[in-house]
Amino acid sequence: MRSVTGGRAPLVLAVPALLAVAFLLIPLLGILARTEWRRLGAHLTSPGVTDALSLSLLVSLWALALSLVLGVPLAWLLARVDFPGKAVVRSLVLLPMVLPPTVAGVALLLGLGRRGLAGPWLESTFGVTLPFHTSGAVLAATFVAMPFLVISLEGALAGIRPGYEETAASLGASPTRVFFTVTLPMAGPGLAAGAALTWARALGEFGATITFAGNLAGVTQTLPLQVYLLLQNSPEAATSVSLLLLAVAMAVLVALRGRWTGGGAGSRAGSRTGGHGRDQGREHVQGRDRDHDRDGDHERDGDHDQDGDRDPDASALDADAAPHADPAAPDSPFSGRSCSLHADVTGFDQLTLDAEPGTTIAVVGPNGAGKTTLLRALLGLDGRARARALRLGDMDATHLPPHRRGVAWVPQDGALFPHLSALANTAYGLRAQGVPRREARRTAQLWLDRLGAGRLAHRRPAQLSGGQAQRVALARALAVRPGLLLLDEPLAALDRTAGTRVRRTLRTHLAGFGGVCLVVTHSPVEAVSLADRILVLDDGRTVQDASPAEVTRRPRSPWVARMLGHNAWPGGFGPDGTLTLDAGGGTLVVAEPLGPGTPALAVIAPGAVSVHRRRPYGSPRNVWAGTVRELTAVGGRLRVAIEPEGAPELVAEITPQAASELRLAEGSSVWASVKATEITVVGV
Repeated sequence: MRSVTGGRAPLVLAVPALLAVAFLLIPLLGILARTEWRRLGAHLTSPGVTDALSLSLLVSLWALALSLVLGVPLAWLLARVDFPGKAVVRSLVLLPMVLPPTVAGVALLLGLGRRGLAGPWLESTFGVTLPFHTSGAVLAATFVAMPFLVISLEGALAGIRPGYEETAASLGASPTRVFFTVTLPMAGPGLAAGAALTWARALGEFGATITFAGNLAGVTQTLPLQVYLLLQNSPEAATSVSLLLLAVAMAVLVALRGRWTGGGAGSRAGSRTGGHGRDQGREHVQGRDRDHDRDGDHERDGDHDQDGDRDPDASALDADAAPHADPAAPDSPFSGRSCSLHADVTGFDQLTLDAEPGTTIAVVGPNGAGKTTLLRALLGLDGRARARALRLGDMDATHLPPHRRGVAWVPQDGALFPHLSALANTAYGLRAQGVPRREARRTAQLWLDRLGAGRLAHRRPAQLSGGQAQRVALARALAVRPGLLLLDEPLAALDRTAGTRVRRTLRTHLAGFGGVCLVVTHSPVEAVSLADRILVLDDGRTVQDASPAEVTRRPRSPWVARMLGHNAWPGGFGPDGTLTLDAGGGTLVVAEPLGPGTPALAVIAPGAVSVHRRRPYGSPRNVWAGTVRELTAVGGRLRVAIEPEGAPELVAEITPQAASELRLAEGSSVWASVKATEITVVGV
């Protein structure tokens, strides 16, 4: 016996483990050994056994139905809602699993029996008597079996990121529709496993049933109770019926082996996250949206190969340039017209945002600045911030729920629903808004064509590359014609090549977008190339809101200046017009000083920094001795990170030839200088 690490399993662990297996296996072998195989058929077809089997099936199926009706909402509540006493409720759910079945029967009798707490009321009001009735057997089986469904489904629901449900809501789906079309299908494996275990547990219930409902032939005498009676009169027949129940239990466990015994864990994780790995896609390459054949629109070209060798991203530019029919607009307040934005956000984020139709705003800032919080506040999903005023065009959306705001959201990973094809994903929002199925799918196909993803219509998200998935997610958001489009780092997960292609596609289609678009990004290239304005946030406040050219030329945030590749030194002006730096305590001479006491940010382009091996003499007013900490190649130039004495870190940009002539290396002692006229000063 070898362990997964390649060595032998320690005897101190292997021997007890083998004894445990033997302990579990010997009783089962006893049933097999003592079964009279020749009389098995006669035992199982005797009138008493067949009646008990029929009643057991009836009781277990009704118990399963009742568990689904009550247990599914309870599992959702435990997985999705925080409320006082949640731990107590979860303990109540687990209690029947650890409670002796006979004690459970006594509890039911004292609670729902004729002399119980609620029994007299049920009998006098509805004429319902539960003990010694088939309905009592159903309730007893439900009481002990429903926890299996709740626990299994709660775990499955907890493994589904709320981003899928939030994205569905932003596409116009009501909470009920989201639950039945997104949440429940994605939790399908957990629901199926819980339902199977619940049914098997209800089928084998004995103690609670005999205590609460009695042992009446044809009324409450289920198969386990029949085994109990047969043990007294016909042990051979009892063994045969026990074998039947054992076979049912084993069949359930074999059917659930992928979920309960560790098999297929990786595929479950992949389906739960909706990953875009191609290895995952190979498992499902034959998977199709079940109803796509009805439209009679099949793709049979090479773009359906398993590995995606003919990636539609490669022809994206041609697709963008080609003329496309404009998709029919869904029935929404924003169909066929432009939409402005006015938002007043309060809470963690405190800002006012106004934008004309067709404006794209890049939202930038350091981690924790409130960028995603702003998007979620506009969606109506964030508890830390909210839009106390939100107007899209002529519509006041301040108090509307997320699915009625006309705000579409594309999260960083796209949040494509893994159980739907690309076409069904794109049509989802249209269907949620009441567009007929055929029209919704036709419109969705047109949007996919416009974004160069038409050939991917019948692929599942697991079969798409990162760039393909982002195109589909963008098509899905644009298809519902939102008044406000929110993109949360849409290119962050893509490599440089795919990011360039998707950015070009995005820029092309945002140019014709009639609403307002907010793009959260950490990339200066995205901010400058996509946006008409750049909104800089820090700690939930607006630091700067200006055009890309203005932000690039005069950034008011050290983080933005560094994002753009500049040196950024905050400080304050003294009476002599020099800038006293916050870090290091040094001073900086500038050409255009601000008033004494004015806080300011000195922005120095790396190309304006000169590097010397000896102290320079002449025009530079700002000279520091320092040490080279790092050399980095950027394109055809080298960036030299210098740690000067009495000043913050300084980055210079020089040619490789200059670096060679200066014989620069990490740890070299150098002098750095900056002319006063090369420093841009921005009041903050």
